[in-house]
Amino acid sequence: MTGAASASFTADDYRARMERAVRQAADAGLAGLLVAPGPDLVWLTGYTPTAATERLTLLVLAAGRDPVLVVPTLEAPDAERALGASALTLRDWTDGRDPYAATAALLDANGRFGISDNAWAMHLLGLQAALPGTSYASLTEALPMLRAVKDAAELELLAAAGAAADAAFEEIRQVAFAGRRETDVAADLAALLRRFGHSQVDFTIVASGPNGANPHHEIGDRVIERGDMVVLDFGGLKDGYGSDTSRTVHVGEPTDEERRVHGLVREAQEAGFLAVRPGVACQEVDRAARAVIADAGYGEYFIHRTGHGIGVTTHEPPYMIEGEERPLVPGMCFSVEPGVYLPGRFGVRIEDIVTVTEDGGRRLNNTEREMVIVD
Repeated sequence: MTGAASASFTADDYRARMERAVRQAADAGLAGLLVAPGPDLVWLTGYTPTAATERLTLLVLAAGRDPVLVVPTLEAPDAERALGASALTLRDWTDGRDPYAATAALLDANGRFGISDNAWAMHLLGLQAALPGTSYASLTEALPMLRAVKDAAELELLAAAGAAADAAFEEIRQVAFAGRRETDVAADLAALLRRFGHSQVDFTIVASGPNGANPHHEIGDRVIERGDMVVLDFGGLKDGYGSDTSRTVHVGEPTDEERRVHGLVREAQEAGFLAVRPGVACQEVDRAARAVIADAGYGEYFIHRTGHGIGVTTHEPPYMIEGEERPLVPGMCFSVEPGVYLPGRFGVRIEDIVTVTEDGGRRLNNTEREMVIVD
């Protein structure tokens, strides 16, 4: 997730992110943040180790202290090359030394810290043993909105990732579906995402016929038939930022019911999109989309949230779901993806990534939302 993505940002960008993180941590009553290898570390520093191992790597952020990245000595040269390296201090440790004792010297012995969700349990337990008076909260629990509001450069990268996913859909709709396995079409989709610039393909759902009633269907060897509805949901990372889009196509002419359900989901997706504007609670996007489907009598068949955030990962806060009362803020990016899933028969999902603007929302996916007929 470094490389091309990092080239869009400067050391000052990473410094500003770390400063923002420290302020948010203080506002949340935390003594600081401990950030392990993963998306948070990439976003804050531009650095990802070649491989996350049993050797401790940890960014320490605390008010009144310069940021410190604790790294194994053998990985220090790579860390020094990260674009955010000049905005922090590197503290390396060699095999045979206790990395937890070295890290403990940087921490308030009785503080409560936010820690990356993907930190290894052995590292957290090592810190707790070194500093028994400390306590910890996951970053998703403590600072769920840390990466939620994107700056202009991030929005540009997300828009480019969305456009690349759109280009992949425009190509896949031209290929033959009937008589081929789901795995064949999924392989085509993955190849198209890479052709249009994705370095990482996270998922290529191809759910045909009755498989479409499972929102997270695992692709299999089912042969796609004429008369099938096919849910396509695909995305990954391009230049370090995510894409995620869904369209539902039909192999040959659909029935009246299939057209009606597809039109209903399209109407619900439009309602969710139109609900997007600054100050509106996240749950209102879910409510707007869900009301359309419920009013048509299909409410029990819409079985997931309406959306999830996206950024340096394809799923992250905020979530468009009942009970999420956080307000939308310009720069937030998330999916709007209602669906209807009829067990044993077919499913329909339509998904766009949307960003909040100063006066509404802007789609980052712009392919056709009407029923698309494929061969």
